Amino acid sequence: MRITPRVVVLLAGGLAGAGTLAGARAAAPGARSVEAVGARELVEWDRRVAAMSAAGELAPRWERADTLVPGRRHVRLAQVHRGVRVEGGELAVQTAGPDTVSVFGTLYEGLDVDTTPAVGADRAVAIVEGRAGVDIGPGREPALRVLPLATGGYALAWRLRAATGAGVRLYYVGARDGRVILERDDSHTQSAVGLGTGVLGDTKKMSVRPGAGGFVAEDRLRPPPLRALDMRGDLFRTLRFLNGALGDAGEDLARDDDNTWTDGAAVDAHTYAGWTYDYFYKRFGRRGLDNQDLPIVTVVHPVRREDLSTYPDDVVSFFFLNAFYAGDGILVLGEGLPPGRRAGGNQWNYFAAGFDVVAHEITHGVTEYTSNLVYEGESGALNEAFSDVMAAGAEFLFQPPGSGPLQADYLVAEDVATPRALRSMQNPTAHGQPDHYSIRFTGVEDNGGVHINSGIVNHAFYLAVEGGTHRLSGRSVPGVGAANREQVERVFYRAFTQMLPPRATFALARAATRQAARDLYGEGSAPERAVAEGWSAVGVE
Repeated sequence: MRITPRVVVLLAGGLAGAGTLAGARAAAPGARSVEAVGARELVEWDRRVAAMSAAGELAPRWERADTLVPGRRHVRLAQVHRGVRVEGGELAVQTAGPDTVSVFGTLYEGLDVDTTPAVGADRAVAIVEGRAGVDIGPGREPALRVLPLATGGYALAWRLRAATGAGVRLYYVGARDGRVILERDDSHTQSAVGLGTGVLGDTKKMSVRPGAGGFVAEDRLRPPPLRALDMRGDLFRTLRFLNGALGDAGEDLARDDDNTWTDGAAVDAHTYAGWTYDYFYKRFGRRGLDNQDLPIVTVVHPVRREDLSTYPDDVVSFFFLNAFYAGDGILVLGEGLPPGRRAGGNQWNYFAAGFDVVAHEITHGVTEYTSNLVYEGESGALNEAFSDVMAAGAEFLFQPPGSGPLQADYLVAEDVATPRALRSMQNPTAHGQPDHYSIRFTGVEDNGGVHINSGIVNHAFYLAVEGGTHRLSGRSVPGVGAANREQVERVFYRAFTQMLPPRATFALARAATRQAARDLYGEGSAPERAVAEGWSAVGVE
């Protein structure tokens, strides 16, 4: 028998030649956002998914058992046009035995694109190399995609990342004419046991192994390989590694002669990566980024502090004053500034000093291998917010609550940027972020406000946990209480990894988190009410 149906707003819209479908609504030019949880909508979507799959218009991306709700399974279906994936087109289907429980997603209609490329993959690589000014190694191969265009219509394009001195860029090269159709920032920012001293002077145990005449930062105690690379300030070598030109870069493993580690950045990066892996496993039963124990690589010292004055502003912003997820399980932790130097009124320590920074960037990797939220607009803000939510959860699991260094709180990067953290989930406006949908950023900067508007989602999460009255809406949220924080973490994790499509909106995230709360704790439960009221308080309905 099906789960108790719920009424949803039904909006008409043909999908890939289909007639009117319940549970679909306009999301972007040519797109339909899908939210189906009621009985009638689910019957229609069961039929439609079967028809599209038989026609080769949907292809399984992965299927997995639910680690939080026994008996549930999740399958992600990528939209396909003539054998080529449609960028951002995807359905997330939840089942209980033979019954469908929910369908969330984004599908594109009116597809009519020739999928035979006139420009080959090698030529696309050469075009990106020329545009980015870097060499791309054999470890980075372009993928052919049908690209929905912001102005409407579609193009066949090669998708390829490249790391430059100014950031990680994502390129879409036209597979018909070789022109760069779209370029955007894709920098998701910001077996022996050793003893190490972290950046802030605390002592940590490290999982390392003998090697290189001493010991190297490679964890062989956890299931996946966890490695910390020390690039020793060589930016050119860092870029070569990020662009796949150095192989596994084993010779760059951070090392120490006597296994009493004193490089605080390497100590913290390696230790916090392990703690983050443990958080995802202990909380959600997740095995690393891809749930199959993909290697995780942290990179420290991509530049030298003493070389600060020799670099242009874009390199300073990206490799000194930043941390980012570079894709493929790799995160880079910025060098910070020399003592006494300030930027934006702050002193900046090694970014590895922030447990929440490391957890934030690793969560971008989890997102890459699950919902793959597109890093622009509302989906990009959801991407950023999910990283903040999981980072806060990791802190509260491993660190004592408080307001000082090495303590868990609702601030972001407070152990790196002093005296003022980057963001606050409790009070986003104090750090220049909106806390309500009515005052969201609508410009083009920051990839359409991915960091700016994440404050709205962060605040909804905070209210769902801690409760409170929103300053603008006046809506009061009871919250589940700090002792039950794990309930809301599990709700957000389940919705963001297993239910949201790449082009999710805030409204779809609200629907998916409510469904996740029902699945986990029951309809009308305290977590469902807290999550729903948290979203309502920040103006997302």
